[in-house]
Amino acid sequence: MQAVVLAGGLGTRMLPRTERIPKVLLDVAGRPFVAWLLEKLASCGYREVIFCIGHLGEMVVAEVGDGMRFGVRARFVDEGKNLRGTGGAIVLVREQGLLEDDFLVTYGDSWLPFDYAEPLAKLRARPELDGVMSVYDNDSKWDASNVELTSDGDRVLRYEKGGKDAALRYIDYGATAVRKRVFDDRPDGAVFGFDSIQHSLGARGVMGATVAEHRFFEIGSPQGLADLEAHLVAQPKKRAT
Repeated sequence: MQAVVLAGGLGTRMLPRTERIPKVLLDVAGRPFVAWLLEKLASCGYREVIFCIGHLGEMVVAEVGDGMRFGVRARFVDEGKNLRGTGGAIVLVREQGLLEDDFLVTYGDSWLPFDYAEPLAKLRARPELDGVMSVYDNDSKWDASNVELTSDGDRVLRYEKGGKDAALRYIDYGATAVRKRVFDDRPDGAVFGFDSIQHSLGARGVMGATVAEHRFFEIGSPQGLADLEAHLVAQPKKRAT
């Protein structure tokens, strides 16, 4: 099970903190955020995590290392200063021959209280699908909703980033499983957003859906970071055995 973590952004909403530290390394409840994220992915069965890095990426490499202390094997693909967008970053991973036939895409500023394995498990069980998006019944509460599901909730009927239609009551939760082949028509060096892939798969009727039960958390804003920190501190601590 392979996860690709998009962590190359500039983190402009978190300035001035992100002038000297990448967003994925921001302190959350006394630890770098990346530690929480990797341990969560490992607990859900992921054994390889590829970081798409850019801004201050060398700091991410230094902190994560080979990933073994978090229970995963970590690899890094560095965009440098010429950022390609979230979709172009994944193409760069493909260029380096690191992509599995199917994998999970998630974000270096999102922490999701659900089983990250669910989207990939559904994708592997459904050969007619090219992707599976985790969604949340948001109804524009936490951010602008952007997803409409089929009546049975099995597939994404429409994904419209920035849409305002009331039918868009769900929101992209931040973890989408896809097949490598969905990038076949994107050339090496392409610059584009991953959301264009999600939109296309929804429009073609080949994007499945899995509905999360609990709100998502993110560290892309000061309030978001504070909310996640409060959530993590409130979790019961595991007893030593």
